[in-house]
Amino acid sequence: MAKTVGAVAEPARDPDVESFLALLAARRAPRTVDAYRRDLATLATWLGRPPSSATTEDLERYLAEGRAAGLAPATLARRTAALRSFFRHLQLMGQTTANPAAAVDPPRRARRLPRTLSPAEAERLIEAAAGTTPRELRDRALAELLYGAGLRVSEAVALERGAVDLERRLVRARGKGEKERIVPLGRDATEALRGYLARGRPFLERRPRPEIFLNAQGGALTRAGAFLILRRLAERAGLEPERVHPHLLRHSFATHMLEGGADLRTLQELLGHADLGTTELYTHVSDRHRRDAYFEAHPHARRRPVSRARRRGGPRGHDAA
Repeated sequence: MAKTVGAVAEPARDPDVESFLALLAARRAPRTVDAYRRDLATLATWLGRPPSSATTEDLERYLAEGRAAGLAPATLARRTAALRSFFRHLQLMGQTTANPAAAVDPPRRARRLPRTLSPAEAERLIEAAAGTTPRELRDRALAELLYGAGLRVSEAVALERGAVDLERRLVRARGKGEKERIVPLGRDATEALRGYLARGRPFLERRPRPEIFLNAQGGALTRAGAFLILRRLAERAGLEPERVHPHLLRHSFATHMLEGGADLRTLQELLGHADLGTTELYTHVSDRHRRDAYFEAHPHARRRPVSRARRRGGPRGHDAA
């Protein structure tokens, strides 16, 4: 049995694997299909026989050796998903009655804390869009909406005119799974949108379109276009352009809401999270910010140079007690 979990030798074509990948290609992205192909080829090389013959013990040992070899948790999680899908396919095709991968626990992926802008940095970014040209009015409205309402970039660029009620200061966003939620708009976001719709968008629109945000050619603004707008604003604001992206403003919205006293349930509804655990991640970011502010601000919390006498273990003053 071969024991190489990293390198992939080109194995003979396996009809079970090829059948699985052909069906997978009809519903998954090409990159996913290619990744699953490599994962199953790696397993075949490690086993020295077809992947369909693997037992639960084989799979657990295979993944354990990958973990010992230093493979990233994300890679191991994807390999586990590939194995589960492959054996589920064999079950549906009637080629096996059991799924040996079903009992294999995927590795726990470390959850990275989202990066955020400080309130002052968010203000600088939005102020960088100050101006009266149609594109400047659009850029300010977009930045205000992403930061002021915490929308995902896909939600923002898909917004249509009827989804925004400027009088009641509400926006109707369609999130993941086409789930709809109502999010309040702050005064600044409302005024920025009002100005853009009155004095900016009419000059960008070449033919009637439902989308609120338009590009310079009159078409609907894309996610990539929103990324470029924020990069440009970040450069103008003196921030690191590669650090600034639309989701950073959503992270900042969530963190600043918590720091301002919002409760988790309300924030969950505003962000459109299906799982409260996803929202709870922002409490760690908020806690970190408070801790950093404490150590920077409180005189007894700051690091102070240790005196030569204290380094030698001597008394702090005249009294040793």
